[in-house]
Amino acid sequence: MLLRLMILEEQTWIDTDPADVFRFFETMEDQYEDWHPDHILFRWREGGELQEDAEAYFEERIGGQLQQKTVVFTRIRPNRYLEFRPTDWTRLLLPSISFSIEPDDCGCTVVQRIKVRTGPIGRFLNRREFEAVRTHMREEGENLKRLLEDDLGD
Repeated sequence: MLLRLMILEEQTWIDTDPADVFRFFETMEDQYEDWHPDHILFRWREGGELQEDAEAYFEERIGGQLQQKTVVFTRIRPNRYLEFRPTDWTRLLLPSISFSIEPDDCGCTVVQRIKVRTGPIGRFLNRREFEAVRTHMREEGENLKRLLEDDLGD
């Protein structure tokens, strides 16, 4: 069976400084439930802060299905990039989830990418699940924009 890398991507422009976006991720324990109504829980496990090799546990619902994941942060570039992956066997099919923060003259674009290994049959059979993930990603981007831009107005 031939597995190919599929990348789910969502881009959101936000009228804020990249440091504000990064700070949002640094304070994820306080932000997680406000970020999306389907977010249930986020807790740091190892490391206790946003740094390489730190572990976190989160729960969320995507398409009505409860997702429970422990992840390890594999790459951090302050104010620019963070990447993590599951710690269990699912990392074989889900090698990375990342957020890039790309500054411009007026704000920044946050690019969320989820890399998934799947074949043509898996892509077809899981198309509803992949669409639910795309919807969730879009909503996360919209909510992140609202939360960060509303903070600027306060």
